[in-house]
Amino acid sequence: MKTLLIIISLLLIAIVLLQSGKASDSSQIITGGNTVLMSNLKERGAEKFISRLTYALGFLFIIISLILSL
Repeated sequence: MKTLLIIISLLLIAIVLLQSGKASDSSQIITGGNTVLMSNLKERGAEKFISRLTYALGFLFIIISLILSL
């Protein structure tokens, strides 16, 4: 079970590093880039898959951590 947690954590780190930089878009709101604020951007294709995989791995990480703590 501990090895599964290590594998999931390494996959989670790799997937988070593969995601596109959304933080740089939010910094433009402060500097006056209103186009990013008002635009309705949706994830498509690979971005959507990576985002959902991140949520799933994060959920598995939390559940396995809770099981191991008991």
